[in-house]
Amino acid sequence: MRAELIETVQAELKRFATDLDLSDDQKTQLRTALENAHERIEEARERNPNVTRQEVAFKVREARGVIRERLVSFLTPEQLKKWDQEVTKARTFLGEQVES
Repeated sequence: MRAELIETVQAELKRFATDLDLSDDQKTQLRTALENAHERIEEARERNPNVTRQEVAFKVREARGVIRERLVSFLTPEQLKKWDQEVTKARTFLGEQVES
């Protein structure tokens, strides 16, 4: 993973860890989910270097859904509610500009 993506994952993880009061185990699981999502987006870009911003935004929205499915297995209902609120408000996710 590129250094830029590692920094993005670390920043997102730090923000969510604080906002959601994550345990160390939850931080590890969220880090893995974020890294996997970033890698899928990067792979899509590498396969199609002329990808449009709209296509990237679609991939980001898709990645959000995949991450949320994983979160259900290790976040408490209260943490999941906070996650949903934060993601809904986010103008960027996985380092990309997105619209809800």
